[in-house]
Amino acid sequence: MLEGQIRVQQTSATGREIVLYRIGPGESCILTTACLFSHRPYPAMGITESAVRAVSLSQSVFERLVAQSGIFREFVFNAYGNRLTDLLALVEDVVFTRLDVRLAKKLLELGGATPCIHITHQALATELGSAREVISRALKEFEIRGWIQRSSGQIQIIHPQALRQLAHSEC
Repeated sequence: MLEGQIRVQQTSATGREIVLYRIGPGESCILTTACLFSHRPYPAMGITESAVRAVSLSQSVFERLVAQSGIFREFVFNAYGNRLTDLLALVEDVVFTRLDVRLAKKLLELGGATPCIHITHQALATELGSAREVISRALKEFEIRGWIQRSSGQIQIIHPQALRQLAHSEC
């Protein structure tokens, strides 16, 4: 990727989606790399989140560069190893961390310095690998507790310290 950002996500047979990772400038897509190594089809979907400039290599050029260029080979395997570690952390998070804890972390991440987040419940569900209805129930609970305020397409963080406390809980 030279410029821009691509969101890589996967959709289950039941239609649920999860964001696997994002690719930014200077990064490569490890699923594409895995497909080039294994000669299998791409198992996910890449969605541009901004204007993108990227380089695409054919199978033969990729194989030749891996075989002949130590610098390219090191780039490919470093990117592969780093992203694989990130994906394993994502799997661990989805499997072993309660959804309310993950949701609190995501709201704080998206909010950054501003308390107003422009996002739909469906988009949050996709980010967290959950169903929209589950996210809506969790957000309603956060609102009842006075931590957030919901309106159409946006979430206002009212009590960030409470979200931080939940996000850092061991449960």
